[in-house]
Amino acid sequence: MDRLSDAAVEQFIAVRRDIHRHPELAFNERRTAALVAAQLGAWGYAVTTGLGGTGVVGQLKRGTSTRTLGLRADMDALPIAEATGAAWASCTHGMMHACGHDGHTAMLLAAAQHLATQGDFDGTLNLIFQPAEEGGGGALKMMDDGLFERFPCDAIFAMHNMPGYPQGQLVFRSGPTMASSDYATVTLHGHGGHGAMPHKATDVVVAAASLIMALQTVVSRHVDPMQPAVVTVGAVHAGEANNVIPAEARLEISVRALDPQVRRSMEQRIRELVQFQAQSHGVRAELDWRPGYAVLVNDAQQTARALAVAQRHFPAQQINPQGPMLTGSEDFAFMLERVPGSYLFIGNGTGQEPGACMVHNPAYDFNDHNIATGSAYWIALVGELLSPTHP
Repeated sequence: MDRLSDAAVEQFIAVRRDIHRHPELAFNERRTAALVAAQLGAWGYAVTTGLGGTGVVGQLKRGTSTRTLGLRADMDALPIAEATGAAWASCTHGMMHACGHDGHTAMLLAAAQHLATQGDFDGTLNLIFQPAEEGGGGALKMMDDGLFERFPCDAIFAMHNMPGYPQGQLVFRSGPTMASSDYATVTLHGHGGHGAMPHKATDVVVAAASLIMALQTVVSRHVDPMQPAVVTVGAVHAGEANNVIPAEARLEISVRALDPQVRRSMEQRIRELVQFQAQSHGVRAELDWRPGYAVLVNDAQQTARALAVAQRHFPAQQINPQGPMLTGSEDFAFMLERVPGSYLFIGNGTGQEPGACMVHNPAYDFNDHNIATGSAYWIALVGELLSPTHP
C-alpha cells in the first residue's frame, strides 16, 4: 500500500499545527480555505473556491474513465478557549480546533499531494473542503451552490477522528450511524406576582418544572426501547428573586434520534406535551422548533466497498467492521442523502494517550499519528475505487 514518506508526514503535521494555531469559526475559514486552495493549485488540481461561502473543491482528472469520486473534510473550529498547553495552541483566545477538523483537513491534503504526484487512478477525483460543519450546515450551503451539479460524484466518503478508539483504528458502520439533531425553545407566559401570594399568580416556574419532568417520558414511554433517542433540557431561565413569581420562563431543548420516523414522532409528542402541560397550569406556551441535521445513514454497498479497501490494506486488529451508533450529529448526512457513500471514524487514542480526551473539550487535540494512517486510507480508497485496471 502507498504511504506517505516520513518527510511528507512531518510536512503535513506542520500544516495541521499551523491550521490549529489559527482557528476560524463557521463561514469565516478564509485563511484555512486560502491555504487549502494554494496547496491544491500547486499540485495541479483545478481549484474552485467560494462554494458555501468559504468552501473549496479541488478536482483532479486522470485517464478516460467517467467514474467520479468525492472525499470530504471539514475546516471550521469551535468557540472554546483552549487548555491543551501545546506549543501549537490556538493564537486566538476563545477559539480552538476542539473537534479535529484541522487534522481532517491535513489528512486529506496529505493524500491529495501524494495522489497528484504518484497516484495511479482512472477517473475524476473531487476533494471537498467544507466550511461550517459545527452547527452551521456548511454541507447544505455548498450543495445550494451547486456542489454536486458542478462536481458530480458516483460515491462520497468522509472520515472523522474519534477519541476512545485506539489511535489509527478504522471504524465502519453500515446503516444509521449518527443522530439527527433538532432544537426547540419553549417560552411559557403566565401572570407574575408576589411569592407570598401564589394564588394571585399563574406560576410559570411550576409549569416549567412539570414540563421538564414530562419531557423525560418522550423517550422512556413513547419511543421503542430498541431505538436510540435523546431529549435534553439544557437551559432553564426564569425569575431573579426568591420572593417574586416571574411572568415568563424559557426552556432550551435538544432532541436526537437515529431513525427518521422516531424523529418525527418525537417532535409531535413534544409539541403536544408543551401545549397540554401549559394548559394544565393555566399558562400560555410558545414553541420555536428548529430542525437541525438529518440522521446520517451510511449506504450499505458503499460502506462494504470502503471496508473491503481497509481489509486489504490494514491489519485485521486495526479495523472495526461495524461500530456502534452515535448520538452526535454531522451535516455530512445531507450529502449522503444526495450521493451514496459512507462516513467512517479513525481512532484518536484511548486511556492516557494524547488525543484520548473527548472532542469539544478545551483539553482536546488531534492525534498527529493519524496524518499517516488517515492519508494512507484515502490513497488506498482512491486507488481501488478509481482503479485503472478495474472499471
